[in-house]
Amino acid sequence: MVYTFCERVSSSGYDDDLELLNDSLHEFGGCGGSVLLSSPIERVGGKNENCEAKALAALKNHSEAERRRRERINGHLATLRGLVASAHQKMDKATLLAKVISQVKELKKNAMEASKDFLIPMETDEVKVEPYDIKLGYGCMSYMATICCDYQPEILCDLKKTLDALQLQLVKSEMSTLERRMKNVFVFTCCKGVNNSVDVEACQSIGNVVHKALGSVLEKASMSMEFALTTSYPNKRRRMC
Repeated sequence: MVYTFCERVSSSGYDDDLELLNDSLHEFGGCGGSVLLSSPIERVGGKNENCEAKALAALKNHSEAERRRRERINGHLATLRGLVASAHQKMDKATLLAKVISQVKELKKNAMEASKDFLIPMETDEVKVEPYDIKLGYGCMSYMATICCDYQPEILCDLKKTLDALQLQLVKSEMSTLERRMKNVFVFTCCKGVNNSVDVEACQSIGNVVHKALGSVLEKASMSMEFALTTSYPNKRRRMC
């Protein structure tokens, strides 16, 4: 009987097979086939529709996120084009980024060079005498002397007396202050010696003399500052290390 049933199932249409299978299950005492095998095609079709809807929603979200990302990148590129004078709309991204990086490096270098002479050490006092690159004509050398310390009214008088005593050929003199600190810069020259040539050793000797003289001014200022502190607090016990 089973063989006959299978043969009938294989030789009939799908709907006839379902009806025959339901009748056969009913004959064997099983549950109604109309409940067990009611509509498999409908169930598969419902799952496919859900999967397609989810796929379309995910694709739409991905497209929207990609659109926002491209808009954000284009906005950044437009900002960078505004920073470069020679940039244009057809310039590719790699060239634009290279030009921006080069211009930022150049601006940083210029800013460091411009602020180099205006930096004031806040914690340490210093005296420096070093060659200074300035065009003064053939046969001349220039030096820049710098003294940086806490501001004191009497130190300006000491500096003037020291410079007058050294009889330097001053080219430029600058003073800058920041809070309680001050920085004095002097540029002086050492010109022609014998046979209209610069005596390098003599110029270096003058530089050493200037350094020593400014060091004496700084030492005197430091001693007067320490004396002022000790006299301001006579009852304060000094810590011995």
